[in-house]
Amino acid sequence: MRAVQLTGPAPDATTTRVVTTDEPRPGPGELAIEVAYAGINFMDVMARRGDAGYASGWPYTPGLEVAGRVRALGAGVDRFAVGDRVAALTRAGGLAEVALASADVVTAVPAAVPLPVAAAAPLVLSTATLLLRDAARLRPGDSVLMHSASGGVGHAVARLAAAEGAGPRLGTVGRPDKIADGLAAGWDVVTARGEDVVAAVRAAAPGGVDVILDPTGTANLELDLELAAPGARIVLFGNATGGTPTPLPPLARLIGGNVALIGFSISRLRDTVPHRVAAALADGLAKVGDGGLELPVTVVDSLDRVAEIHDLLATGRGSGKYVVAIGGE
Repeated sequence: MRAVQLTGPAPDATTTRVVTTDEPRPGPGELAIEVAYAGINFMDVMARRGDAGYASGWPYTPGLEVAGRVRALGAGVDRFAVGDRVAALTRAGGLAEVALASADVVTAVPAAVPLPVAAAAPLVLSTATLLLRDAARLRPGDSVLMHSASGGVGHAVARLAAAEGAGPRLGTVGRPDKIADGLAAGWDVVTARGEDVVAAVRAAAPGGVDVILDPTGTANLELDLELAAPGARIVLFGNATGGTPTPLPPLARLIGGNVALIGFSISRLRDTVPHRVAAALADGLAKVGDGGLELPVTVVDSLDRVAEIHDLLATGRGSGKYVVAIGGE
């Protein structure tokens, strides 16, 4: 089968290859999926550049979300049958013609959901759902601020927050030329970091922001604390810059501001409470299938173009959610 392979850490595509390799076989509790479409994610980029904890070893096949049809079942798997349309959050290996996934994080795809959209759901839509519902405990009317608002998760959060009755939805982006992308994603106000974010946010949410979602490590934590309303929930769910995080603020700062600082990792949730990830995936796909949620995707036509999209994401030039057609349907 064909698969994307990283031969070692690199800041660019110099170690990215499309190779022919053996088809994986499912072990107990797993199933093999004939991949029709696979999501392309910034976490692939973090693995490519060698960030700790992302690539399990070299060579490494990235790819964390897939949609397609069940190809084979491992021992003990009885909830699915060969040929079922499914979406799955994988541990790795999704950017390939056949991928393995634990049955615990595989969900049937409703007939009304196209597989390219389903391929964007296991990581992006599940993350958005768990961030807003479980981590941030979003309430109707809450204001929401998100950094990296024009990315794949940003698109999903903007739409899901609106569907859940959020108040003002505010985003930041890394460069002024990404503001239009953030607005197109569904954010009410989008500001480039480095401009007067504080003024823009306070104009829309004078009392401060109730929910702040931050995938930038601790690079913007001071800004988050400045903008937080009393009772705000700040959720840190990544380290996109890849640097060493700075120390967290002292306890007195959080107590004095009545602010909750929350960590979130969908990978750890997959490993420890997979049923919660599967439930979020099923919920998101149901919303898409019912017409209550739109999740736009950009489809690229070949595994040979994955390195190009990784470079777009790595340099901040990507917009929205990318999926790659592998088997098609």
